[in-house]
Amino acid sequence: MSYKVENLKKYLDDLAAKLAAPGGGSAAALTAGLGVALISMVVNFTLGKPKYAEYEKELKVVLEKSEKLRSEFLNLVDLDVIAYKSKDIRNALNVPLMLARLCFEGIKLCPGLIKKGNINLISDVAVAAILLEGAFVSAYFNVEINLKSLADKNLTKAIRKELTQKGKAIQKIRTKTEDEVVKIIRG
Repeated sequence: MSYKVENLKKYLDDLAAKLAAPGGGSAAALTAGLGVALISMVVNFTLGKPKYAEYEKELKVVLEKSEKLRSEFLNLVDLDVIAYKSKDIRNALNVPLMLARLCFEGIKLCPGLIKKGNINLISDVAVAAILLEGAFVSAYFNVEINLKSLADKNLTKAIRKELTQKGKAIQKIRTKTEDEVVKIIRG
């Protein structure tokens, strides 16, 4: 089954059902996909507006990155299901680890949109950051549960260190993004 070609209702029905997969990992990937889709939306509503013309080149780069990430997150929705069913601990670990790393790349696109994105969609920038942080935290827990079964202590330590650093950076970006968006909204 490939959820990326199914409708959302089918995915949510299967997620809610008494099925082994999809589960939290694929839901996290979908959440991340929603976050970067919002980034793309903000950019698409900004491009071509004279008020933001000076940022056009940068915004096109952001759009290219967000669209690439969106495609990768959508693939991870299915890859997580496959990894879970494979019963291979490395696959089960690699998918949420990849998701966490990509969430980190995605959330880094948010701060620049506060100034360079269409002001009418400023709240969507905050929502994108929140969704990407939520997906990261979800991926983190899925990595942790799989690390319990991994016999490689050095790899476990390195992964935990990486995700702890990324988690702190993501939290800082999300908090700063929220704070700046609230200031703009409240005037």
